[in-house]
Amino acid sequence: MLVEMKKEIIFFDGDGTLWYPKKTKYQEKPHWIYSLDESSGVHCEHLIMIPTVLSTLKKLKKAGIITVLLSTHPHPPKEAASIINHKVSHFKLEGLFDEIHATREYYSSKGEFIIAILKNRGISKCKALMIGDNYRWDYKPVRDVGIDVLLIESDYMKKDPGGKKIKRTIKKLSDVFNHI
Repeated sequence: MLVEMKKEIIFFDGDGTLWYPKKTKYQEKPHWIYSLDESSGVHCEHLIMIPTVLSTLKKLKKAGIITVLLSTHPHPPKEAASIINHKVSHFKLEGLFDEIHATREYYSSKGEFIIAILKNRGISKCKALMIGDNYRWDYKPVRDVGIDVLLIESDYMKKDPGGKKIKRTIKKLSDVFNHI
């Protein structure tokens, strides 16, 4: 029996939500990986996909949920898009996202992208959900535009003053099914 889902579209952050650096896991923010000279162009060698990501994305697609990847990158737009698409390919997630976007490196960028995508697809805000790992980059800008958000629990989120206020969290990505 299929349960009718309240959400039609789910937006996902990449770093820290779908994958993270092997050596730090959820102990520190994953964005440091882009500042390493040794990782320039080979970010995937330092990353591991988070457990339950593949099965969760497949189940969401089977249920007809639109999935969108929104990942902020500190690179020029074309390079950032290439990096994010390379990660999707590396983790064999092709075909599991309806759209993939490298958002810009300022806090409100994800909220702006989400509003534009919802408008383009004719979907109301109440039918959308964002899943991320960071208060400043994922939670606050998306809540500021009126979209529901869940954060993946992590040690670095718990240390963030904003993250301490967040009550809507999940321990693993598959927990999303309890919220849609």
